[in-house]
Amino acid sequence: MSSNGQRVLAGSRRLQTLAQHFRLQKPPQQKSHASFTKQAAVLVCLFKGDRGELRVILTKRASTLSSHSGEVALPGGKVDEGDADYVDTALREAKEEIGLDPSLVIVVMLLEPLVTKEGVLVVPVVGVLSDKKSFSPTPNASEVEAVFDVPLEMFLKNENRREEEKERMGEKYLLHFFDFEADNKKFVIWAFTAAILIKAASEVYHRPPAFLERRPSFWSVAAVKRPTMP
Repeated sequence: MSSNGQRVLAGSRRLQTLAQHFRLQKPPQQKSHASFTKQAAVLVCLFKGDRGELRVILTKRASTLSSHSGEVALPGGKVDEGDADYVDTALREAKEEIGLDPSLVIVVMLLEPLVTKEGVLVVPVVGVLSDKKSFSPTPNASEVEAVFDVPLEMFLKNENRREEEKERMGEKYLLHFFDFEADNKKFVIWAFTAAILIKAASEVYHRPPAFLERRPSFWSVAAVKRPTMP
């Protein structure tokens, strides 16, 4: 079998394993984080690429947005009152932002929540796109400038990666930047979004990244001081 054939087979098996995990296990556990007044969920949507590799869908935020304009992000957004849970939030936002039909996504796991520097608790929801051919991105122009996809495994490799050391309140940490080019367009996946994808790739491929991650402790739920109730 050719190396390309082996990659296709490996990618198919990995997707099947993830989907099978969902079918055999209980639905993903969704812990309560009621102490956080601001909550959001993002969708880490995986599918098998043409060469058999696992890929993840990303967006470039519209330049007109008031926050994080022009940055690369995962589909997602703030929890609405009508959302049943974090999965509901992630799937609803993906449909609103890029036209992804929730029925095409098999949710396989929830990753450990992270907290942004603005104090928003973000829950990453990992799902498998059951039929890539049935999905034709229709980005919401008011929110999304572009929709593209990258190999998930790139977030475990040193290739096309750089880092910056930062310091906050005496703590030194690293921010990671991953460069990607597609259709003569250049994208940079960095910081918070990169951290989510490093974790997702580690879980899916069952191995740590080939570099020192050293994420800031203030992204951790445990490190964030809970707001006091009135």
